[in-house]
Amino acid sequence: MSPRLFDEWRSEWRLKRGLAAYVAALMDEPDPEDVAWLAAAACDGDRDRAAWELRYARRALGLVVSQRDALDDRTGSLVARELAVALQADRNVAPAMLKVAERQFNDRLTTYRDVLTSRAPSEGTGARLGRAVLQTAGTARASDDMVARAGDLLARYMGEANEALRHAFGAPSLPPDLPPSTPSR
Repeated sequence: MSPRLFDEWRSEWRLKRGLAAYVAALMDEPDPEDVAWLAAAACDGDRDRAAWELRYARRALGLVVSQRDALDDRTGSLVARELAVALQADRNVAPAMLKVAERQFNDRLTTYRDVLTSRAPSEGTGARLGRAVLQTAGTARASDDMVARAGDLLARYMGEANEALRHAFGAPSLPPDLPPSTPSR
């Protein structure tokens, strides 16, 4: 095997390994305390619905993070494809409900992507994320404390996704002689 071919193979192997690790992190189950809180706050006590809203939120935000923050332009599309496979294999989804789960995930993905790309001078991203998860969970009106807690929860999911992305694919770095605002040569 030529050194160049070996380097390409090793690079692909690292990408696949990083991809698997990243998607596995997105498939983590939500914390039971967070599920209990969201169930009580927005889902009329329905823990199953609360767990699904938090699963969708973690996965959708993780996909957005991979598309927005990855070092390689391919990463977002590779994560989307791998996440779709993982969602189809999710043991929490009854086979007959797979299409419904895919549609619900895509609806949440659109919602969170819109929240992250919109700008509202009167409200920060955390509050918009908190309001979005509470609305998709069934709450039309939420107190400022509920919105803040939900926003903190989803901000944590985004932070965890960024950390998992860096761990799986590497952290961005510039040469020491090139400040971030300097155009590349």
